[in-house]
Amino acid sequence: MTITRDFAAPPVTTRLPKVGTTIFTVMSALAQQHGAVNLGQGFPDFQGDPALVDAVAAAMRAGHNQYPPMPGLMSLREAVAGKIESLHGASYDPDREITITAGATQAILTAVLALVHPGDEVIVLEPCYDSYEPALTLAGATTVRVPLDPKTLHVDMARVAAALTPRTRAIMINTPHNPSGTVWNASERSQLRDLLRGTNVLVISDEVYEHMVFDGQPHISVCGDPELAARSLLISSFGKTFHVTGWKVGYVAAPAELMAEFRKVHQFNVFTVNTPMQQGLAQYLANPAPYLDLPDFYQAKRDLFRAGLAPTKFRLLPCEGTYFQCVDYSRISEMEDDAFCRWLTEEIGVAAIPLSAFHERPTDQRIIRFCFAKQEATLQAALTRLQGL
Repeated sequence: MTITRDFAAPPVTTRLPKVGTTIFTVMSALAQQHGAVNLGQGFPDFQGDPALVDAVAAAMRAGHNQYPPMPGLMSLREAVAGKIESLHGASYDPDREITITAGATQAILTAVLALVHPGDEVIVLEPCYDSYEPALTLAGATTVRVPLDPKTLHVDMARVAAALTPRTRAIMINTPHNPSGTVWNASERSQLRDLLRGTNVLVISDEVYEHMVFDGQPHISVCGDPELAARSLLISSFGKTFHVTGWKVGYVAAPAELMAEFRKVHQFNVFTVNTPMQQGLAQYLANPAPYLDLPDFYQAKRDLFRAGLAPTKFRLLPCEGTYFQCVDYSRISEMEDDAFCRWLTEEIGVAAIPLSAFHERPTDQRIIRFCFAKQEATLQAALTRLQGL
């Protein structure tokens, strides 16, 4: 039977009227079209550890191919609980307080749908990852954007305090921060704890770059402060940590009362996450070296990339963590950042992301973001092109 298009689809009222194709997809397609070095979308161009791949393959061959428990394999939840306790001294019950998710983006959406209600307000710190506001819109909540300090790109607690109202249900934080590369310090965490004391405001803490903190700084997790941890959902990503972003496996740690609500939604939007990868990750986490060595691994890439850009007209912003480097290009061009990124891709052959993509409204900061989670040869190829500017 041949399907024709003689009949129109019924009209649809969109749930996400502000959402189109993401800039990450657009710039990656443009990079491919023009043969540009893609330093735009945040993913490595190198493989993860063969030992991890072997562990997953062995799990498949051993027959671990049916549904795991809804919250995730207990062996992986126990491994995550052990990792958190060893790094931050925080104790989570793997049975009731840790859930394995289909990546961090699903974890963020699930947390919002489970705990945020129509009419609630949720504070996000701008610039911010582009999935936050759509998740809040789907929950019927109001996004309250609080800008980071424009000079330091660190959180401005006075502005956060001013944004709190009786309708504030949660604040979404992100450290290390995408796109700026800034990292929270212990003072900022303490200020947030004190600010929220006496309120019912929840914290949704996006910590997917937790193992990419440089220059000897520690990662300041919400779980390291017991009072803050009691109101927080900690979200992280195996894909980011182990260079396997396409696997889309992450986790959430939260007090049992919050996790019970999280799992009510989780069981109906993904139910659970593929078994062999969970089995392989549980085995792989027995050795902490791969994530403990990650700061040095990415700092070497950061330093190589920054040294290569230092002689250029780009002005380097600080990069305390993540695998992103932001630069000011105002000495090169007067173009707005979106147009500059397109020109850079088409004419110079290097793809980047405009910082305005992380803002609600267009900005005129003349700042773009490069991803340095690439092989040295990829970074050198990009630097050779950028050094000609």
